[in-house]
Order: sequence, then C-alpha cells, then structure tokens
Amino acid sequence: MTALAASHAPSGVTFDARWQRHAAMLVGVWAALILLFRHDARDLVEIYWTNTTYGHCLFIAPVVAWLVWQRRAELSQVAPQGWWPGLAIVAAGGLGWVVGDAAGVALFRHAGLVLMMQGAVVTVLGPNVSRALLFPLVYMAFLVPFGDFFEEPLQNLTVAMMMPLLHLFGVPATVDGVLITTPNGYFEVAEACSGAKFLIAMIAYGVLVANVCYVSWRRRIAFMAMALVVPVIANGIRAFGTVYAAWWTSVEAATGYDHIVYGWVFFGLVMAIVLAIGWKWFDRDPDARWFDPATLQTPPAKRVDAPIASALVLTVAALFLGWSSAIAASATPSPANVELPNVVGWERAPLSGSAAWSPNYPGADHVLMGRYVDRQGRAVDLAVAVYDHQQEGKELVGFGIGPIRQNDRWVRIEDLSNLDGGAALRMTGPGRVEREVVTWYRVGNIVTGSANRVKLETLFVKLFGGPQRGVAVLISSERGAGYNSRDAIADFLRAAGPVDVLADRMSGTR
Repeated sequence: MTALAASHAPSGVTFDARWQRHAAMLVGVWAALILLFRHDARDLVEIYWTNTTYGHCLFIAPVVAWLVWQRRAELSQVAPQGWWPGLAIVAAGGLGWVVGDAAGVALFRHAGLVLMMQGAVVTVLGPNVSRALLFPLVYMAFLVPFGDFFEEPLQNLTVAMMMPLLHLFGVPATVDGVLITTPNGYFEVAEACSGAKFLIAMIAYGVLVANVCYVSWRRRIAFMAMALVVPVIANGIRAFGTVYAAWWTSVEAATGYDHIVYGWVFFGLVMAIVLAIGWKWFDRDPDARWFDPATLQTPPAKRVDAPIASALVLTVAALFLGWSSAIAASATPSPANVELPNVVGWERAPLSGSAAWSPNYPGADHVLMGRYVDRQGRAVDLAVAVYDHQQEGKELVGFGIGPIRQNDRWVRIEDLSNLDGGAALRMTGPGRVEREVVTWYRVGNIVTGSANRVKLETLFVKLFGGPQRGVAVLISSERGAGYNSRDAIADFLRAAGPVDVLADRMSGTR
C-alpha cells in the first residue's frame, strides 16, 4: 500500500494530492495498529522466520505490494474517500483478537490483527478503492499462519500411501501408528514428514496463480484442485522413496539425502510441474485491465474525512485492547505451595531412570511430577500443571504443550480410546519403551480431555466470569512391564478420587 503514496509512479501514472494524503494516513494507521498490537506483530515475524511451515508468509507482503502495483494505472483513476461503515470490519477483527487472547488461540489473535488492518483500508480509502483492491485485500489473509490441523490427517494419509508401495517393491515393512519398521531400521512419519508445510504454501501459491492467470472460475477451481492433490501424492512418493532408499543403502544416507531433496529439489520440481500443466489453460490476457475504473466513480454514502476515519479505526482497536486488559486484571493468583496428593494403596517411589518422561507445560505456575507404586508392583506416573490464569505464553493447551513436547525423544504412535473422559495416547521413547498417557483438563467448572473444549471454556470464563485457573492432570504407565497399563491407570484414578476434586485442591479453589 505504501507505493500509493508516490506522486509519480513509473509509466507516467500520477496519484494526486488527495491520494497521497489518504495513503499516508493509511500507512500511519497501520503503523499505529502494529505498535498497539506489537506482541502479536512480533509473534508473526518470529513464526515466519523460525517456523519452516510458515516460511512462505515472508513473501505474502511483497506479493500484496506487487498486486497493488499491477493495478496502479487504474487505481489512480479511483478517488479515495473515508467511509465509516468500514469500522464494522475493524470491530470484527478486534472481537476476533479478544476471543483469541481470552481463549489463548494465537490463530484468532493473528487473524484479528490482519482483519483490523484490512478494515483500516476500507475505512480510510473507502468502498470504491477497496473494490478495486479486493483481491490484494483478501490475499492478506495469508499473512495469518494457519493449517497445522492438516498435519495429523496428512500423516495418516502418507502412511496409507507408503505401505502399499513398499510392499509392491518388495520391502518387508510393518506399520504401527505412524512408525514404519523395516529390517534395517524404523522411521517415524512425523509432522514434518506429513507434507503439511508444502500443502499450506501451495494453497497460497495456487490462489495467487488462479487469480493472476485465469478468468474462468471453472479453470480456477480445476487449477486449485490440482495444486492441492498433486503435492499430497508427491509427498507420499517422496516418503516411500526415503524408506526404499534406506532399504537399499542405510537409514543415515537415505534420511540425509531426503532433507536435501525435500527442501530444495523435489517440491520445487512439483511446483514447476503444477504450473506447467496449468499453463496450457491460462485464459487471462496479460495486457487486460484488472478492473474498470469507470464503474467505481459513484461517491459513497456515509462518507467521513480521512483524519476522522483514521482516528476512529484506532479508537475501535484500542477499545478491544482495553477489554483484554480488564480480563487479565480479574485473575487470582495460585497457591504459593502445591504438593502432590497421598493416594490410598499407592506409595511414592523414585521416577524411572531408564526411560524418563515428563510432560511439557512451560508457562505453568506449578508443575509437579511423581511416581506411585501399589502392592502388586504396578507403577504409574502422576503429573499436574497448575495455572492461575491463561494468557500468551501461559496456555494450557497448544502446539508442543502437553504429554509430548516439540522435537521430543518421545513420539506419539496413536490416539487411544478415552478413559473416564480423559484423552489417551500411546507413545514410544528411549529404548523403544512404550507408555500410555491419559490427560484431563480442569477449566472453569468442567473436566474434559478435549483441547478444543479447553479453549471454549477458557473463553467463556474470561468473557462472562468464573474461575480462570486451569489445571492439567496426566496419569501415565509404561506398557510391557508385566501388567496392563490401562488397568493400572484406571485403578490409580479410582484411588485418587475425582479429577475435579484433585485439580481444585491443587489450584487452591477447594
């Protein structure tokens, strides 16, 4: 958008003084929004720079600027005008940000900030200019890092594609959840191997090509379908090729080669192939105008001066920031000292030294871990994380938070059926030791094993009142130790008492 402030663009395009004034005010409003929500803006930059799944987001802002630049000749013929109904978009973004902040959902906070910036364009420049810039405005949505929910289903899909291919080519492979074992090694189809990062980037790439190179909606849809399906299939072939190469060489050689091929050659080639296939059906004239300025000349109703429009945008955004501060101020601190309970029939014992495990709750006010053994020699581990409230950096649920941390030596194999409402999973760790872990969350007045329910209940108690404390209770037992781990966990849970009572005692609310 800053390109609009230039009075004389190349190719003889001139923006008058009115355009320069509105563009400068928009840049000022954007800068103020970034300053007000600087923590989220910093988070976005850090995610772009450090998380390879969202590295493509670094290119979105330059692409948006290029899309605006492509429209500069027609855009100079459309008069900007402040338009106060655009504040509805700003308010929607502010509400989304508050919801994300209250529930601890970074996706909503980031989307809220981007939507407020989009709403600022509509409010400061008006509906005519916004219609002229409709696609660049919508494309700004790709500034929001999203799509990690693709990882688990794509992991399963990748395994489903790999196994028939391995058997077809004579590799004696077996599968257990996301672990594939061959005679010379075993492989984890991890989140990074799911192909999610490339699929997310291909969505942004496909949408851009569909708009820039096609006019027919039928062709746009066909191109997008190809852009989504081809990389998923290609990732399955790549993963198969890695295991197949390891079968003929070694695990070390195949996985090292895999990283080079995956990062720099294989999917670059796939992207080129997708574009080459779609090239034949491109139907947009490269010299065609992006829009007709003559249709965007009607002065809009409900106009407002640009300085007032700018001030209103920042006022609306600041109201939601103040709402969030009021919510945070209502939290009550957790007890200074918290101890694990004594459980009838179970004695405390040292933690495992051969295959140590501990969950990851980096923002908790208290994290306690202990092992209990009964008279039959069955051992379970109890972990409790207590939060007096949740906020950025203090989430009860989130990426890399819970039984398994990011890049952990423990690996999730599969999800298991719930136990007494708790979410159960099976994982493997050092020495191929397996564990079953069941997780319960105490938020507001409910106990649940669902991360989504945690987010919703956290949002509810923050917006409408209630205890803001959050507690995670995890009970785990090693498998293959001569007893049934699920039975051991269930018996310990019965002896320890209801999860809500245990959680409330440890958080000081009972």
